[in-house]
Amino acid sequence: MDSKRLDLNLLVTLEALLVEQNVTKAAARLNLSQPAVSAQLSRLRIEFDDPLLIPAQRGMTPTAKAIELLDPLRRALDQVRATVALHRNFDPAKAELTVTIACTDYLQAAVVKPLVVELRTRAPGVRVALRNLDMPQLEAQMARGDVDLALMTPAVAPPSLRTRHLFDERYVLIGRRDHPRLRRKISVAQFAQLEHVIVSLRGADFVTPVDNALAALGHKRNVVLSAATFLFVPEIVAGSDFVALVPERLVQDRGDRLLLVEPPFPVEGFAVGMVWHERGHGHGGQRWLREAIVSMINSGTGERINRAKTRPDRRVGR
Repeated sequence: MDSKRLDLNLLVTLEALLVEQNVTKAAARLNLSQPAVSAQLSRLRIEFDDPLLIPAQRGMTPTAKAIELLDPLRRALDQVRATVALHRNFDPAKAELTVTIACTDYLQAAVVKPLVVELRTRAPGVRVALRNLDMPQLEAQMARGDVDLALMTPAVAPPSLRTRHLFDERYVLIGRRDHPRLRRKISVAQFAQLEHVIVSLRGADFVTPVDNALAALGHKRNVVLSAATFLFVPEIVAGSDFVALVPERLVQDRGDRLLLVEPPFPVEGFAVGMVWHERGHGHGGQRWLREAIVSMINSGTGERINRAKTRPDRRVGR
């Protein structure tokens, strides 16, 4: 592309086309007519010497070059937008805003709960509406504005949505502090013999990937309860001889009632990130909230590391 003849509007159109993969939808997003967007696509094909988008059964399919262009193009346009956006002066202390967040029950407890408490001090006019994460409907919900932000594993998000990594979660084994058979270090065999609570998001499953890993080691754990939600697990474990593998952030502040132990074999964790739609990317309030979540997570990670160093009685197996 000849930079001397560079038309920024063409690049904005290209971004919309690559995200929507449909001329009609891109035109609606840009508030342009379909013929105007088609004409700009023709110019872009000439400038880049590439078809960029190829007609498909539904919409259009980006070429290899178009896929390579999307991320750097977004970053460049974001810098331009950030420079000229008037709403960069968003004042959280005075603003009134409602943000809808979709996530699982675990992330409601681990991330949204401390977020809402922090917002009462930093942004008292910002309200949070919670929705359960509905993966098949998420993209449509965000396009309609029904959901502003999702907290989830970013790798499984629809490719048209924006993502940002927040943290990597790991699993810990929990039991009540005076559990008769749970020790700081246990063997795989001892682990398997304990009475386990597992979480089945689909409901009623008694086998998870952990059981497959155990089977490869020649063991089978004793699962006595399949729960439908993580929020139920710490309470029942604290009042019984049951144990459970749970995400660490769910129980990191319950050391007074629960014993947290490192699993005796590798248990794969998962990534947690933020996912949002292009329609809310430049919104000053939503951008501020996303940055507030990142700041809170980073601060919380540091506090958790410091607690682990200064409180050896927390008994997290290492």
